Amino acid sequence: MVSLQELKAEQGAFPIDALRTLGYESSLAGERSWNGVAILARNHTPVLTRASLPGNPEDRQARYIEAAVHGFLITSIYLPNGNPQPGPKFNYKLAWLDRLITHAGELMATGVPVVLAGDYNVVPTPHDIYPTRSLDNNALIQPESRQAFARLLAQGWTDAMRKLHPDGPLWTFWDYKYERWPKDKGMRLDHFLLSPKMSERLVDGGLDRWVRGEVNASDHAPVWIMLDL
Repeated sequence: MVSLQELKAEQGAFPIDALRTLGYESSLAGERSWNGVAILARNHTPVLTRASLPGNPEDRQARYIEAAVHGFLITSIYLPNGNPQPGPKFNYKLAWLDRLITHAGELMATGVPVVLAGDYNVVPTPHDIYPTRSLDNNALIQPESRQAFARLLAQGWTDAMRKLHPDGPLWTFWDYKYERWPKDKGMRLDHFLLSPKMSERLVDGGLDRWVRGEVNASDHAPVWIMLDL
C-alpha cells in the first residue's frame, strides 16, 4: 500500500487508470493546485471511510483521508505547514493538530488496527533535524507543534521508524534551498504511527534516500515499513 500527499491535482486529473495498469487501485481527495492526499493498494480497492478530518465542517482543504484495507485502517495525512508563525497559518496548523488528536483518540478507543501515515510537517524532537539555529522560528519545530505531536503519541501510538531505528538521524526531507541535500542538512517530517495491534506486527522499515538525489526529485524521500499481516 502507498500513502501519498501533496498531489496538487483535482480528482479528474489523478492518474487512476495508469495506476490501475500497474496493479494499484486508488482512493483520494484531490484539490486543484494545492494539497491532495491518496491511498493506493495493490490488487485491492481501498474502502474510503473518511474523506476529511472531522471537527471543522468549513475546512475544505484536502489534507486527510482514511481507508479500510485488508482489515485495518490506513490514513494519508498532509498536515499544514504553519509558516509563517506566529499568524493565522500557524493557528490553523495547531487547530488541525487538535482535531487530529481528537479523531486519533477515537480511533484508538475502538481497538481496531490503524496506521496513521503521512507528512506531519512536525519535527518531533531536536534529534530529528540537523544542528542549526537558522530555523528557530520555523513552524515545524515550535514547542507547540512538538507538544501536540507528543500528546498524540501519548495516546498509545508507536512511532514506527523510531522503534526500528532508535539512534541516529532519520531525515526524510531536505529543502531545495541552501544546498541542504548535498550537505545532508535534513529533517524528519514523515511518520508512521501505529496502534498497538499494528505495532506488534511491525517487521522492518526504512527510507529510500536515493530517490531524493534523482533529477527533479521531490524534497521528500519515500519512507516505508513492513508489517506481518
